[in-house]
Amino acid sequence: MKLVSALLECFPWMMQFIKFGLVGVSNLLVYYAIYSILLRFGCHYAIANGIGFVISVLNSFLWNSLFVFKKAEGGKRNKAATLLKTFISYALTGLVLQTLLLHLLIDRMHLSAYIAPVLTVCVTTPLNFLLNKFWSFKEFPGREAPTH
Repeated sequence: MKLVSALLECFPWMMQFIKFGLVGVSNLLVYYAIYSILLRFGCHYAIANGIGFVISVLNSFLWNSLFVFKKAEGGKRNKAATLLKTFISYALTGLVLQTLLLHLLIDRMHLSAYIAPVLTVCVTTPLNFLLNKFWSFKEFPGREAPTH
């Protein structure tokens, strides 16, 4: 336990990444449930991915705002701009990159459409964390966040 405490003291972002991972697990469950249900009803995997993406980004934004990237005392953040940046960052990784990876895994490598999205998480999660930490949820101490 002392080693874990020492690591968290030396690397405070580690706890934030762990929290991000927990939110990510809930997000994956939301996404995967929607994706799987839509596949079951005959939806193409790309359409199921897009619908699951939109709903899971809203889930992610809510929990990342409340749990992972909480505003510091006196910090300001424009919620609308943060939500827009969250959608953009997830669009790059969750929609574009994940759809490309799904195409590669499903159409080219003939992997199951139910297994492929679980594997893409290994690529998209670290990228999502960095985009959210340093761009989407960036704070502006003591002043109002810009809206552009």
